[in-house]
Amino acid sequence: MSKPFSLILRSTLLFALIAALVVSCVGFYLYYSMEKEMIRRADYQVAGRVQYFRQLLGNDFPLTQLSHNPGLFENMLGNERDILRFRLLGQAPIINVNPGHIVLPEVAAVPVGQTLTLQSVHHVLAEDDTPVRFALADVRMKDGQTVEILAGHFMAGETKMLDAFRWEIIASVLLAYVLIAGLGYVVIRRGLRPLQKMANEAAKIHPTSLSTRLSEEGAPLELQQLIVSFNAMLDRLSDGYQRLNQFSADLAHEIRTPVGALMGHCQVALYQTRTTEEYETLLANNMGELERISRMVENILFLARASHARSVLNIVPLSMENETLRVVDYFEGLAEERGIRLACEGEGVVFADALLFQRALSNLVANAINYGDENSEVKVWVEHQAQSSAVNVDNAGPAIPTDQIDKLFDRFYRADPSRSEGGSSNGLGLAIVQAIMTLHRGSVSVSNLPQGRTRFTLTFPRA
Repeated sequence: MSKPFSLILRSTLLFALIAALVVSCVGFYLYYSMEKEMIRRADYQVAGRVQYFRQLLGNDFPLTQLSHNPGLFENMLGNERDILRFRLLGQAPIINVNPGHIVLPEVAAVPVGQTLTLQSVHHVLAEDDTPVRFALADVRMKDGQTVEILAGHFMAGETKMLDAFRWEIIASVLLAYVLIAGLGYVVIRRGLRPLQKMANEAAKIHPTSLSTRLSEEGAPLELQQLIVSFNAMLDRLSDGYQRLNQFSADLAHEIRTPVGALMGHCQVALYQTRTTEEYETLLANNMGELERISRMVENILFLARASHARSVLNIVPLSMENETLRVVDYFEGLAEERGIRLACEGEGVVFADALLFQRALSNLVANAINYGDENSEVKVWVEHQAQSSAVNVDNAGPAIPTDQIDKLFDRFYRADPSRSEGGSSNGLGLAIVQAIMTLHRGSVSVSNLPQGRTRFTLTFPRA
């Protein structure tokens, strides 16, 4: 597999190529402009020469002198290969200067009295592909005879000049490409130093140094936004890594407790012979611990699958009156044991998965009963807003410290340390509620109300 080009080399080559194309376009524009200007000057020269001879012959210049002094006109040409021809209509040429023996095509002469223009000049190529510009016009002399004047310019000098200029343009383009490539490489490499610095700093970040952040000092404006986004990503990774470490420690602690209890029960039972009733009691106790471990594993698996389960949600419109009554009726017996009254009010429709909705609301109601004051009231009520619907669970009990509210939905976190050991709680109930609300693109929140009441709120989007 070939090694890919570096960004510096790629940018340098592209920059040099673009610059060379621009220089080439400018050079060839100048070349064709010069060529066009030379042709225009040659046309003026040819047309002016024919017009001069027309005026000369038309001003009573004797025809005999024209035929006896051809060298006089040859000296006026200024180019050893220029063409000049004088002849009376229908007769042989009086003067015929054509050193290159160039065969000119038959064209119509400009009539007597009509002024020559640049459009009167014609074009032909010599045998060596040198351009020849020529013009043909008639003039009437004083004696009434009509003389045909032909003048042509052989553009040998102009062609050589254009050839030399063309090669100069090619050499300039190549030189410009080399110079721009070299200078561009230096400039681009220097300009990308902040990116190289950023890469070196990022390479030093490891799981043990997630607190390290990329420096914005000296970074160009284009990279500052990238650095800010990268540092924000590191913040999220660091927070997730810490949560994962805490989760692993909490999980080990939570499993160690029931496993330790099971081992202790078994060791005590094996220490001496027991009766059948004592073995049955031991098995019942062990069964309770195993059920606790089973619930914990089930909850952990649910949380692990929650981030990938949105595609299998069965979102349907749910009647709030029926769903809240179903949950309240289920916990009626548990509430009576603590002398708690359950109240339910509100109606309307919310869009959610029925099973997950019941699980989330059940966790909140169970928490309200377990942590609420005895002989108090737990109220479940529904409210609707323009963009969302909310299900609130209010209960009376100790206020939750402000510094613990943000931690309530962490896995294995318990606001009441006295409930950490034993019991059915494993600190995953509120984490499951939050995972369910995330699947529904909703939210769960908690707030302390006046008169010693606490409110948990499930907020579902209306659509």
